[in-house]
Amino acid sequence: MNINERLELIKRNTAEIIGEEKISSFMKNGVVYCGYECSGEIHLGHLVTILKLLDLQKAGIKVKILLADWHTWLNKKGDWKFVNNQLKSWEKGFKSMGLDAEIIKGTSFQRTSEYFEDILKLALKTTVNRGVRSMQQVARDIDDAKISQIIYPLMQIEDVKKLGVNFVLGGSDQRKIYMLGTELAKEINLQDAVYLFTPLIPGLKGPGSKMSSSIADSFISIRDNKEDINKKMNKSYCAVGDIENNPILAIAKLVVFPKFEKVEISRPKKYGGNLKFKNYKELEKAFESGKLHALDLKNAIADYLEKLIKPIRKKWK
Repeated sequence: MNINERLELIKRNTAEIIGEEKISSFMKNGVVYCGYECSGEIHLGHLVTILKLLDLQKAGIKVKILLADWHTWLNKKGDWKFVNNQLKSWEKGFKSMGLDAEIIKGTSFQRTSEYFEDILKLALKTTVNRGVRSMQQVARDIDDAKISQIIYPLMQIEDVKKLGVNFVLGGSDQRKIYMLGTELAKEINLQDAVYLFTPLIPGLKGPGSKMSSSIADSFISIRDNKEDINKKMNKSYCAVGDIENNPILAIAKLVVFPKFEKVEISRPKKYGGNLKFKNYKELEKAFESGKLHALDLKNAIADYLEKLIKPIRKKWK
């Protein structure tokens, strides 16, 4: 794989890249990390960053996955018994997905005086309002935010330093946290890094929500069976004319096309016959023009999701 192919893999399906000019210089000894709260089901929203990690791995970047147990607890996702049980399940889930990653538990390195001295240095320079703003798209019950949920982003910034990475991956909902870190970098001698942000998949219910395991019927789990996938897809929002909030199109773009070279849609001749799409843009254009019906789109993407999820589900068992 040549340098341009590696660069294309690193950049594809990102919503934004901060520090893009540094990518080439970091590629030789590149290390990326992505952190995950361990609560609920691993779903397609998580799969977007997992597929991005696979891209980075293929491009020669070493992968670290942080199972953020302390962050999960601080964000009020459950008590320690729940968090530790989730940790085991998530570790098993990640090992089912083909990533050759170093999996790290947060509390395995976070409980040191040096770590918390940096947290306090960051706290001295961060207002309460700024801390809350950084968590607006991440925190549970943000309108009733607790101090724990302001400590959370400061720890996430320090994790970048302690994990020794030069690539950081997260959903676009993580942007405010990491940008706070770049502004305060000199306070803790935070190293330079490239920050890659992936788009969020809208919730299956439609506008106003992201895919989340805490919102019933908004997500598809990587453990869902074929019947569950079909049922959820059939009930999902897929309005013609609303490309931005369409979860089916987002799944096609961010999950299906990165794994399959083309998408074929089977239809009876009386409804126009079969369709083939070599890339996402072709599919989006066909849907927007009315050439591709919403139900046909849902059924086809459900079939491809089953092809993708079935081997993960089998390995997990």
